[in-house]
Amino acid sequence: MLGIVPRMRGGELLPDRHLGLVPPEEHRRMDAVVRRLGDLLEEHADLPALLEIARSAAPWPAGPPERAAAPAGGSRVRVGVFRDPAFTFYYPENLEALEAAGGELVPVSPLADRVLPEVDLLYLGGGFPETHAPALAANRSMLAAVREAAGRGLPVYAECGGLIYLARSVTWRGRTWDLSGVLDLEITVHSSPRGHGYAEVRVDAKNPFFPPGTRFRGHEFHYSAVTAGADTAVTAYDVRRGVGLGAGRDGVVSGNVLATWIHLHAAGAPAWAPALVETAREASRRRGAAPRAGSNPKT
Repeated sequence: MLGIVPRMRGGELLPDRHLGLVPPEEHRRMDAVVRRLGDLLEEHADLPALLEIARSAAPWPAGPPERAAAPAGGSRVRVGVFRDPAFTFYYPENLEALEAAGGELVPVSPLADRVLPEVDLLYLGGGFPETHAPALAANRSMLAAVREAAGRGLPVYAECGGLIYLARSVTWRGRTWDLSGVLDLEITVHSSPRGHGYAEVRVDAKNPFFPPGTRFRGHEFHYSAVTAGADTAVTAYDVRRGVGLGAGRDGVVSGNVLATWIHLHAAGAPAWAPALVETAREASRRRGAAPRAGSNPKT
């Protein structure tokens, strides 16, 4: 035996809440947590033996994908990615895949930023928008910027927490906050999961990114559910496994927006990143000399 870490009291190292532990981005004492974990390992594990085993392991065969060259006759597309304490759930491989497909990642904070930077695509990943709802709702400038950009046709891909941000409102613990209103949806966060586990979907309707017949496998883990709104009428995914929006459907489509409860991993969905980047590229071509989303046209 190399060692065993003793059972800790609930919340001794990292506090928890719905959906699991509080993410490191929201923890104010992560340095202390890391030091404490190091002390525990030093006290209860045979670190020299662990290091020797690690050194004897064969090299990991797969590295990150190479960055793609800029497309002929044009620059790489700019992919705005929501990244701040409200939006923390991104597989690193997904971001690497977007770069490999020709995307330049541009961080966007819906909590702190007042304007949307110039981008060709928005990627709204998972997170905890409900716990940050007061601050997100208070940033009316960013909510309006996202709503305006989507209304002008900016391609937007959103998953789970991103879907919530695009909704008209979110209700949690008896309080309701107005959000971007890109989609005519009202979201309620419940006290128990509304979707949890592996998911499989088949694209069966027109959408901004994927051709009909495309199949994706991923997972979903959300306490939230759509409780009202007209935009559930147009969806792109036939849910073969999982919950999604319910009634066997997921993937809300509105203009160039696709929003889903399902999280995908790029390694299991190799068509995902190229499709997002190509849609952004096509939208940029159609705009021609028009300004990117987030820029201020001259008047």
